[in-house]
Amino acid sequence: MTENKDYELEHKEFIILGLVSESISGSHAYSINKRIEERGMRNWTNIGKSSIYRIINDLEKKDLVSSNEEEYDNRKRRIYKITDNGFRILKEKVYNVLNEFGGHNDEDFYVAFSMLPLLTLNEQIETISNSIELNKVAKKDLEDMVSQIPHMPLNVRGLFIHPIKIIQTNIEFLQESLEEIKNGGRIVDPETFGK
Repeated sequence: MTENKDYELEHKEFIILGLVSESISGSHAYSINKRIEERGMRNWTNIGKSSIYRIINDLEKKDLVSSNEEEYDNRKRRIYKITDNGFRILKEKVYNVLNEFGGHNDEDFYVAFSMLPLLTLNEQIETISNSIELNKVAKKDLEDMVSQIPHMPLNVRGLFIHPIKIIQTNIEFLQESLEEIKNGGRIVDPETFGK
């Protein structure tokens, strides 16, 4: 097994490792695929059923998950669990993505946000607060640019106006999330995390 202390997760690895981490008792590939389907994850990420097995095997080779065989309904199936190294790398990725989300289109943001329970309450508050500030800076930068080109045609101004609207929505979402976190809102799905 390879030791990957500073391994950088690719998007699909991030998704699968996160799903494996949700269950203390372990997950098998079918249950991971089922959760992807139930959560509509294929609407915002490109992960096929057949790639789940390849990704899990790659994660195991990198010592981010471990596996063993169990008998279930007179059949053997492989159960995967996150390793300590895998958990450390996953938590760092969640923290970094949430902490550095500045309003740009980042497919990892949705994955990281879905794994918010991996962070402590203080880390949740810190990362979401930092993201709000980064989004505010990005919005102001775009607003400054658009103010310099007021007489440009819509096809040029729209390249600034549309992202400004998206960033404003990000800010509102992040602020609402932060308030819910601070007010003790329920963020852990009892059906997944902590099983």
